[in-house]
Amino acid sequence: MMKQYKAALMMIDGFEESETVQIADLLKRAGVETHTFRFQDDPYVKGMQNITVRSDKRFGEEVKNYDIIIVPGGRTCAAKFIADEEFMDTLRWFNENGKLIAGMCSGTVVLEAAGVLKGKKATGYTGYETKLLSAEFVHDVAVFDQNVITSQGPATPFPFAFKIMEVLGIDPSYIKGRLLYEEAGGR
Repeated sequence: MMKQYKAALMMIDGFEESETVQIADLLKRAGVETHTFRFQDDPYVKGMQNITVRSDKRFGEEVKNYDIIIVPGGRTCAAKFIADEEFMDTLRWFNENGKLIAGMCSGTVVLEAAGVLKGKKATGYTGYETKLLSAEFVHDVAVFDQNVITSQGPATPFPFAFKIMEVLGIDPSYIKGRLLYEEAGGR
């Protein structure tokens, strides 16, 4: 029997809605138990495009019971994540315990600030090679090194989610086929 993986997907005011919703949808299709976590009492979190999305749970110690923690992008949310000491400590805890950490777009800047990219290969949004200085920057859509998965930006939630699946040992080919991903030229 295949292990039931659990993914914790973070949402804070200013998060990138399309990245977050697409990642959650794809991981759920792959059988990954995926929950969105907020940092406020109100379960409705306002995104970068002013779209409000209902989150599943409030951020706290429970996140440490998940197999992977995922930080999506959003122009204004990186600074908010970085300002939250408990969250940054949680990212460091995941890293110290060899648990999976994933970030895309400005989420990679959060991983850099937490110190979890140090000495690892990573990718990020265009021009982020000047922001992800502790990592070996790779110009690729999605990159996995040691326990960290990174991806470029708003156009990459599909390859990012597929890379997460692969790292978890889940073959994404069935989902790619159902979505006509390869026929559309996805990589």
